[in-house]
Amino acid sequence: MRRLVTTAVAIALVGGALGAPAVAADTDRPGVPGSFPGSAGVLDPADLLELTPEPALPVLEEQLEPTADETLATARRVLAGDARPTDPSATLVLRDLWMKRSQLRGAERRQADALLARPTDGVTDEQGFGYTVAEAPPLCNTRLCVHYVPTGPDAPPSPDWPATNLAVMDSVWTTIVDQMGYRAPVRDGSQGGNPLFDVYLKDLGGDLYGFCAGEKQAKKRTASGYCVLDNDFAAAQFPNGTPQDNLVVTAGHEFFHAVQYAYDYAEDPWMMESTATWMEERIATTVNDNRQYLPVSQIYAPNIPLDAFSRTNGFQYGNWVFWEYLTSRYGNGLVLKTWKQAGTLKKDGGKSSLPALQKVLRRKGGLHKNYAQFAAGNLTPAANFPEGAEYAGPKVRGAKLLSKKKRGKRFGTKINHLASASYVYGPGDGLDKRKWKLSLKVSGPSKRTSPAAVVVVHQLDGKRKVKMVRLNRGGDGRIKVPFDNRKVGAVSVTLVNGSTRYRCNRETLLACGGKPLDDRLRFAVKGRVTK
Repeated sequence: MRRLVTTAVAIALVGGALGAPAVAADTDRPGVPGSFPGSAGVLDPADLLELTPEPALPVLEEQLEPTADETLATARRVLAGDARPTDPSATLVLRDLWMKRSQLRGAERRQADALLARPTDGVTDEQGFGYTVAEAPPLCNTRLCVHYVPTGPDAPPSPDWPATNLAVMDSVWTTIVDQMGYRAPVRDGSQGGNPLFDVYLKDLGGDLYGFCAGEKQAKKRTASGYCVLDNDFAAAQFPNGTPQDNLVVTAGHEFFHAVQYAYDYAEDPWMMESTATWMEERIATTVNDNRQYLPVSQIYAPNIPLDAFSRTNGFQYGNWVFWEYLTSRYGNGLVLKTWKQAGTLKKDGGKSSLPALQKVLRRKGGLHKNYAQFAAGNLTPAANFPEGAEYAGPKVRGAKLLSKKKRGKRFGTKINHLASASYVYGPGDGLDKRKWKLSLKVSGPSKRTSPAAVVVVHQLDGKRKVKMVRLNRGGDGRIKVPFDNRKVGAVSVTLVNGSTRYRCNRETLLACGGKPLDDRLRFAVKGRVTK
């Protein structure tokens, strides 16, 4: 489900110029972007500031999976329009409620069934979610039906709007299924009056664009379902974007959830939402609605694990940028291959999200190397993403301007799994000869925990030279790079905890429902000017 990032959160998280790593004190909240007076990916040493002591490692809200009773209570709030900031999206809470329905009894089971029912269940819906008048004859083609009512608050804004919805959904189907090669949604039998895929138009309010709900299990962990879209995307409720634009991106996002149910409806939630948000870019690349989630991506929150599912900040939406990074290098088919590896049918891989991605990336340098280079490249979005030149420049964790007199600086930190921290060294006074070098000593955890360190020399001509530091079994390594201030603007060091080790099936919201084994690992880097 697509949700808005509030203006307050966006203001708190976004700032800065385009393209370059920011180097400024971060005293408000750790790991979020701030201003940087640079451009075109060039770091100006005059802008380097020595930072205040590093803030404490942030703590995410508890990543434990809620109980059936808790899920029911959350679903009631969300569909009643009373969602709390900490509540998940309607799509995933309805998925969870559907999966946990068998654990409920009596009145609670009946409440769950009412929430999972289609809008055509009418006024008997306890949440007031059903249509209050009889629906008009649905508008159908050979694979889709759009359901709506002719009068009342749920009615479309004009007689031709249902046909517009049908055309948009059909175009989305063509792109995702016919052109990109994904499976069509699982057929639902006679639900909705025929076996075609059903979309319902309903007044959802201003925070909820649309959602999809699982309905009937098919083979393995695949299921049929239906989608609900806002009936008009009225400007009074959805001030960001035109009704047509909001319809297109919502249709792409939500239809892809229905496609995901043809692979594994119980897949890791971070992968479900991040790939659905990535799909928006394939469907409506000029709309750029998914940029509202950039503030909660790893570009600006690199200290938050890639697989985190946050009810408060929505990191799972922001990390569509990880898939954008990978597909810009290896093609859009990489996401399809990953879903096939994650699928549960006999011809699929049957893996959870990270092992599925590891399999796909095995002959492309591996997940470890790709993730490390993604993290380092996030300092200069223009170098990392097709549209990155339009993204604000992020902050780094710390920075130091070195000179002939002040030659050394050490930074240390703790990093959670699938997260990173970046530091910058700038060449200052007296370092104006080719002989000057920056010697970097990296200290990390043992190699079995998958640490990495990536050094990028940011030249004043705008070019970048990327080097992976070779770490020994103990996680330590050294590298020496040019540090002549006539050619080098800055040197960034990105320390990466690339661990994908978990105790799986521990009823969490992280990858494989597991608990990570390698959080809060210690890293350090010491830079020293040498000849």
